[in-house]
Amino acid sequence: MADEKKTSPAEFLRQVQTEGRKVVWPTREETVRTAIFVFIMMVILSVFFLGIDSLFSAVVRWLLTLA
Repeated sequence: MADEKKTSPAEFLRQVQTEGRKVVWPTREETVRTAIFVFIMMVILSVFFLGIDSLFSAVVRWLLTLA
């Protein structure tokens, strides 16, 4: 490991710029479509977990009435 060549700060910045040029940014349409998908999934999962939580709550209340 001691034989490895150290990268200078200037070389590092050039490498960062080179890699940054390779990034493919999503289009506005793709971003909007993804945001809508995330919102819909969030609503579906929120309703699902509300149902599960309500079910568990009802079961625990019923179990407590038996004690």
